[in-house]
Amino acid sequence: MPMAAGTLLYAQSGGVTAVINATAAAVIERARRHGLRVLAGRNGILGVLREELIDTTPLPASTVKRLGQTPGGAFGSCRFKLGSLEADRARYERLIEVLRAHDVRWFLYNGGNDSADTALKVSRIAEEFGYPLTCVGVPKTVDNDLAVTDTCPGFGSAAKYTAVSVREAALDVAAMAETSTKVFVYEAMGRHAGWLAAAAGLAGEGADDAPHIILFPERAFDEAAFFAKVRETVERVGYCVVVASEGIRTADGAFVADAGGGKDAFGHTQLGGVASYLAGRVKDALGYKVHWTLPDYLQRSARHLASATDLEQAVAVGHAAVDYAVKGRNAVMPVIVRKNDRPYRWTVEPAPLADIANHERTMPDDFIREDGYGITEAARRYLQPLIRAEAPPRYGRDGLPRYVQPRLATVPTRLPPFEV
Repeated sequence: MPMAAGTLLYAQSGGVTAVINATAAAVIERARRHGLRVLAGRNGILGVLREELIDTTPLPASTVKRLGQTPGGAFGSCRFKLGSLEADRARYERLIEVLRAHDVRWFLYNGGNDSADTALKVSRIAEEFGYPLTCVGVPKTVDNDLAVTDTCPGFGSAAKYTAVSVREAALDVAAMAETSTKVFVYEAMGRHAGWLAAAAGLAGEGADDAPHIILFPERAFDEAAFFAKVRETVERVGYCVVVASEGIRTADGAFVADAGGGKDAFGHTQLGGVASYLAGRVKDALGYKVHWTLPDYLQRSARHLASATDLEQAVAVGHAAVDYAVKGRNAVMPVIVRKNDRPYRWTVEPAPLADIANHERTMPDDFIREDGYGITEAARRYLQPLIRAEAPPRYGRDGLPRYVQPRLATVPTRLPPFEV
């Protein structure tokens, strides 16, 4: 099919996921079907501002396909937030200059809340300048905190990794509890929303199954009540597995694990170390031997344990985003709509970016157990389908996954340098 007039630009923002490359591959494959050339911003919106645009045209179809089985973010990402149209006008004008210089008529921005906001603002500045541009947001985040969409691509795989890791670690702790570790603390990502911590609840079903305690950002952390729950669990079960979201707060709103590193580019407090902090407090207060873990990037990079459901949804939103763009559906995002729990049925539909940008979805009250330390059956019905089925990558003779790192060349610049 001959190339259509105009170019599609794809960029990524925020933390990557185990399946974000699958979305990128889906975008490239679908765009090629429409006869579109695809450029990708190197390191997200920063690459667009710097006019560092990767030409995906030379990538063979076989490489694009393998990209869909590779974790990380092949084109790079960034934590860089554009301000309001008034406060950051010079940057928005630069974006339009770059898009105009490379005849970009369709812009796809893959990310979370802040990315949806940026895509919406770019659509508005393009309209103000009279530049013909269709902007589509693409959902992605392991935190699962985007509004409107039933779930976010990237979350299902991170949730599967969390549930599996907690179940396996719990078996290890149970084997050693008689003479060694009594308490194990697992730290899950989640600044304001406890979705990943909740996913750990899938590791067990009975009252004595791990995790015995889940600490959610949606509930104020009460240290005395926590100690009492740990002691009661150890005395009843013989050991206690705790899953703590990194964003748990005390009743006064202070983060338990404020790392003291200031704010990131999105204005978020730098967190880290809640597991080590809780482990130290439990050891000092209760005298138990404690181990803890901080999986950190492992939660979002574990492509070897990806959820097949998550992978399918990551591909679906990539395809839909291109289709929406080509049809001129401006300032929308393809979102996942759940049709049924059992059997699990879902579809993809367009939603206005204005309904998504900067709206954060936390855990519903009826997903958190009445005592605040576990998930309900409603949460289990929601979560379980998202981690279902496996989608392992191809392995090589060396016993390692055959991931691909394609050589990526940028197109020649057409504008003067710009200081970001």
